[in-house]
Amino acid sequence: MASGRFDGYVVLITGAGRGIGEATARRLASEGARVLLTDADGERAEKAAAALRAEGLAAEAATCDVGDRAAVEAAVTHAVDRFGRLDVLVNNAFSCHPDPPLVEDYADGEWSRDLDITLTGAMRCVRAAMPHLAAAGGRGAIVSIGSVNAEQDFGNHAYSAAKAGLASLTRTLAGQCAPRGVRVNLVAPGTVCTPNWYGREAALERAAAHYPLGRVGRPDDIAAAVAFLASADAVWITGVTLPVDGGILVGNVGLRGALRGK
Repeated sequence: MASGRFDGYVVLITGAGRGIGEATARRLASEGARVLLTDADGERAEKAAAALRAEGLAAEAATCDVGDRAAVEAAVTHAVDRFGRLDVLVNNAFSCHPDPPLVEDYADGEWSRDLDITLTGAMRCVRAAMPHLAAAGGRGAIVSIGSVNAEQDFGNHAYSAAKAGLASLTRTLAGQCAPRGVRVNLVAPGTVCTPNWYGREAALERAAAHYPLGRVGRPDDIAAAVAFLASADAVWITGVTLPVDGGILVGNVGLRGALRGK
């Protein structure tokens, strides 16, 4: 069995059936954690967990729609009942509807769904997990997956607003949870090649040209940052937003090229 920074830790990850969530589960499990992969698609979560178990890692799966308070509470209870504790919560589940051509065409349902799953869903998970994280002997940690969309205009109004709210929630929770020994941080990815982009690979290739580091992200890039913030290596870090974005927030490749006559 692999071991490392997360020996003895129990981790619950939402939206872990694929993409960033799955990569994060693999990274933390490979460093010794026992991981509960949850996803609204239970079969997808179980498939991902089975793949980790086949690698000799400690992983189980549970169906969890973060839009359902009872389902969230059941997932937390499952983790604690099965593994005996809960040390780390990774909020990765999200919803993202494409923007309509005109803002006045935005449907209430699509707007509400993106905010409910992406922002309120994370809060449901925090609320359910917090008593256990506070009992984790000072190693309790919450790491949420935000987005560079919270910082600049990359489209997707509702999703972007929800991610901005999640960054704010990270800061306010950090202050409230610190006296209970729980750290709260957020990773803000840029464009990451996940299954959500299947069929749109040409768009990813075009996007890569605008990243100062010359490519879009990979799920493992984000998983590495989550692992750092969740670990004792970040024991004196709380309330931060860590961009993992290939430099997109600090560089404007298109404008720089235009100014240089390219």
